[in-house]
Amino acid sequence: MSSLPLFPEAPTGLSAKALRVHERLCAEYGCPIPWFRSQDPLSELVSALLSHRTRNASSGAAFRQLRARFPTWEAVRDAPCVEVREAISPVTWPEQKAPRIQQVLRSITGRRGGELSLDFLAELPVREARDWLEHLPGVGPKSSAATLLFSRLRKPALPVDSHHHRVAVRLGLIPEITAVGPAHRLLEAQLPPDWDAQRVYDNHEALMLHGQRCCFYREPACQRCAVLDLCPTGQALIAAPLGRR
Repeated sequence: MSSLPLFPEAPTGLSAKALRVHERLCAEYGCPIPWFRSQDPLSELVSALLSHRTRNASSGAAFRQLRARFPTWEAVRDAPCVEVREAISPVTWPEQKAPRIQQVLRSITGRRGGELSLDFLAELPVREARDWLEHLPGVGPKSSAATLLFSRLRKPALPVDSHHHRVAVRLGLIPEITAVGPAHRLLEAQLPPDWDAQRVYDNHEALMLHGQRCCFYREPACQRCAVLDLCPTGQALIAAPLGRR
């Protein structure tokens, strides 16, 4: 299966540029990119909440500890907060994340008439599902998109992490002043509305990988960048005298 898009009509403007970037980076990083996991949407939401400002290895360890200590999400919801905090100790700010996770679990239970599950989101359109999630306490665009895309629901919602955001800003796909939250709608709108989850996932992963492996926060490796000719930031950095870079 190829991840490269075929379009009956050629897009223009930023959408056209976004698709050229997508095609180039997909060739660079080998799309279609395999899914890194497939878990139920409630587990994916908790994973997303744990991952905020935390390295993947630490948030993964915290998630495993949480599941080992509590057999069900109902048990996490109803446990003393201190026990949840101890279980997720590898993450940053466990003292904030433990009560927030319990608050989210209670909110879902209340809104779903006693049921603690997000499987019903499979029946909703993406925008409606995202809105439902983003009405939960502390759940923003990145967490809602990750829940829908990364879980076994496989819905085409685009998450934007810090690497993805940095690459998009440098390429001029979004204004530099755009924060990560508002960037979700702008970047998602540049992609074809009929893309399936695999293509949306490839777009997120390819830009994220490019940020991790080439477009570094400090001293980006512009000389070997696969999209240098599309990147005004990279061209300016290469053209600048060495002392001004």
